[in-house]
Amino acid sequence: MAEDLKSTSEKATTKPRVTGIGGIFFKCEDTERTKEWYSRHLGLATTPYGSSFEFRNAHRPEEINYLQWSPFSEETTYFDPSYKPFMINYRVHDLEALVEQFKADGVTVLDEIETYDYGKFVHIMDPEGNKIELWEPVDHVFTAMGGPTTK
Repeated sequence: MAEDLKSTSEKATTKPRVTGIGGIFFKCEDTERTKEWYSRHLGLATTPYGSSFEFRNAHRPEEINYLQWSPFSEETTYFDPSYKPFMINYRVHDLEALVEQFKADGVTVLDEIETYDYGKFVHIMDPEGNKIELWEPVDHVFTAMGGPTTK
């Protein structure tokens, strides 16, 4: 039985899929006032980009992972073509294989995979018109950068 659970867990970590939330992005009237309010009243450690929430990887507890919380200006075009005032970023495993799977399944892939030192990104649309950002992270880059995090 334990061996069956282990093999299921190992399969889950290698299959192309979503592994968690990577970020919560939303539009607001005044990003600086919003960050300051969340910092003062809810204790978020904020930076010019919002707040990075630090947590531990369930499969590798010694590894620090991150979730980004970011208010955006109401004028941002980053969420386009969605008209929604928010966008969710999902952490994923094996972004290239996931994008190929999406294309085969007819999912709208909005752009090409972009690679940075902190991970790979691509955007898709869900059937309700929500733009979704997918991120295959390289968390140790954020750990090495240091800086304030919300824990």
